[in-house]
This record gives sequence, C-alpha cells and structure tokens, in this order.
Amino acid sequence: MSDDKPEDESPGMPEDLEEYLEEADEEAADEADEGRYDAPPLPPALILGVVGLLAGFLTIALVWLSEQGCDRVRDSPNCGAAGFPLLVLAVVITIVLGALTLSRLAMPHPALVAFLGVGFMLLIVLAFLSNDLFSTWTLVVVPVLTAITFLVANLIAGRLERADA
Repeated sequence: MSDDKPEDESPGMPEDLEEYLEEADEEAADEADEGRYDAPPLPPALILGVVGLLAGFLTIALVWLSEQGCDRVRDSPNCGAAGFPLLVLAVVITIVLGALTLSRLAMPHPALVAFLGVGFMLLIVLAFLSNDLFSTWTLVVVPVLTAITFLVANLIAGRLERADA
C-alpha cells in the first residue's frame, strides 16, 4: 500500500475548513444580492408622508366601495346596521396594509405608527370634518391629514421607545 496521503485526513475534507465555509458564505451572499440594487436610503419623513398619503387614499376608496356596496344591496347609500362593521373593516385593512408597507421599508415600529396614524386621522375626521365628508375636497384633505398623522405617530412612537428604555 503505497499511498501518498496521510492516514489521519479524511478523503473529501478541505485543508482549512473555516476558510472553505467563509468562501461558501460569501458566494451565497453574492447570489442573494444579485436581484437587489443598492439605492440610497429614503428619508424617514418622506417614507411616512408617502405611506400616509396612500393610507388616506385607501381609506377613502374603501369607504366609497362600502357605500357603493350598500347602495347596490339596499338601494340606499345608508348602510344602516352594516355601516359600523364596514367602517371598522376599512380601518383595519388600512392599518394592516400601512404596517406592512412601513415594515417592508424598514421603518421602526410599523404597526404602532400605522395604528396611531390611522386612528388619529379617524378621530380628527369624525370630530371636525364629519359634516362635510361627502364633498370632493375630502379627496385632498383626508390623505394630507393622514400623512401628517403618520408623521405625528412616528414622533410619538419614538418618544415612547425612549421613555421605555
């Protein structure tokens, strides 16, 4: 038996296992980054403002759709007993989609910011703007108001985080 290999090495093992594993990790990271491009991060205020605008438009669209559904089913835009559950559903959908969007954009406290932002907007609309809710200017006011409340909600979430620490 004239083998040139020393007997203590196993046949398929690389000489430096740690270096081999590091190279494999680097290759896997390079493959994962192929479909991704590096862009400069957006300012958090811009992200919050845009997501707030979209949440405001989504709220208007969901309320309009529920009103249209009530009109088709009951032949009246008044939803009656189904109005409150439809409003709650519209708010929950807006909060969930806002939180998902904020989390995908790597914002801190996405669920809290979305919950507070939509909640503050709803409180202001119901307290001060409920008489003029079905005019065309609400298409502008509600999304802008929601963008502002998302910014305020982010400030409050940041203060709560500092107070908790």
